[in-house]
Amino acid sequence: MKKGIHPKEYRPVVFQDMSNGYTFMTRSTAASRETIKWEEDGKDYPLIKLEISHTSHPFFTGKMKLVDTAGRVDKFKNRYKSHLEKK
Repeated sequence: MKKGIHPKEYRPVVFQDMSNGYTFMTRSTAASRETIKWEEDGKDYPLIKLEISHTSHPFFTGKMKLVDTAGRVDKFKNRYKSHLEKK
């Protein structure tokens, strides 16, 4: 393993799944401008927002559901609207 390429400044960070509100804390070096008060000890920690986690991912839940937070399907249809209308 190469020396000197891994960060040394790990700190507690809260990750929040935006699709269902699930939060968990782990150590990370990820930067964040937002903070959240952790319920277990009442302290503020950096917050990283996730679109999907193990509590909402279809592989782990066994449920197939469409997660379309950014309107990706609509963007695709609008982009290729003229091509789809020709058929």
